[in-house]
Amino acid sequence: MSAAPLTVNVPLGERAYDIEIGPGLLDQAGKKLAALFPGARFGIVTDSNVASVQLPRLEASLTSEGLGFETHMVPAGEASKSYSRLGEVVEAMLAARLERNDVILALGGGVVGDLAGFAAAIIRRGMRFVQMPTSLLAQVDSSVGGKTGINSPHGKNLIGAFHQPSLVLADLDSLKTLPPRQFAAGYAEVAKYGLIDDADFFFWLEHNLKEIRNGGPARAEAIARSCAAKARVVVADEHEHGQRALLNLGHTFGHALEAATGFSDRLLHGEGVAIGMVLAHLYSARLGLAPGQDASRTEAHLKAAGLPTRLSDIPGDLPQTARLLELMYQDKKVTRGRLNFILTEGIGKAFIKRDVDGSDVEAFLEEMRNA
Repeated sequence: MSAAPLTVNVPLGERAYDIEIGPGLLDQAGKKLAALFPGARFGIVTDSNVASVQLPRLEASLTSEGLGFETHMVPAGEASKSYSRLGEVVEAMLAARLERNDVILALGGGVVGDLAGFAAAIIRRGMRFVQMPTSLLAQVDSSVGGKTGINSPHGKNLIGAFHQPSLVLADLDSLKTLPPRQFAAGYAEVAKYGLIDDADFFFWLEHNLKEIRNGGPARAEAIARSCAAKARVVVADEHEHGQRALLNLGHTFGHALEAATGFSDRLLHGEGVAIGMVLAHLYSARLGLAPGQDASRTEAHLKAAGLPTRLSDIPGDLPQTARLLELMYQDKKVTRGRLNFILTEGIGKAFIKRDVDGSDVEAFLEEMRNA
């Protein structure tokens, strides 16, 4: 018998929703959806990798409850967060005659969740949707909080909308088929929550890393604690006008590196975040804000989790440093042409540093290229 799922609530008033974390949730989805959305039809959005492994479980569950659904599949990978794929999803859902009170189901990792969630936000001026994250990264980060969107040639996640899901079903069984590299990439976002403002959680992760990787009880606890941490920040600052920006620790560096590598498999999102978090700690130490040993401890833990931690770990050549800086100026946190970074005073002590000197960042990155 499957263990009872852990539940984290995101208390947003009339838009409040639960995050359920446990095994077998895709197999139970039909019953849950029938109860939550009586009379609704469903539009499943998934990708080519997830479709071969997890989609049959979801479709069987919906069929067993007599629920009507249409499925649309996009290619796996970051490149699907594009105008063209968004248009395909929107037109497929309209062609299926899904109505405003029907429900989009996002079955997949962060790419599918962002893409399907954005489609739900704009189809018929807003449809309900359910996140069914199948990767660790999506379960602890992108499925929670209502950020949806696609990429632009100018940068990552620059086109989108805030649109909260009605439910998140994080099926732990889906992580069993996740390649080790993908699992490690997701773990970067778990570690992030400790590095932001919960040093005790980071130290707990150091102690429990092996069990989390092997799928023991600590895995569910790590995911639940991560979701609870994100939920607290989202409730306090839903539209990222202030403290929610702390969730972007490492992302200013990481997103620029993702863009520099063409949003390709050369550098997965979580890998970019891992390198970015190390760079943020090293840069903080360079500025005299944080102890150097905390940067070393952060790097050692992420490396132990199987993640890249330096620019030199990225395969292939990177653009010139000036180009990396140019990409950073497309970051969403830029204000009136001035860089803002999430820096740190040590593990668990992240803060927003405004008006950072771009030339100093460029010099730092140039040093890091050879580190």
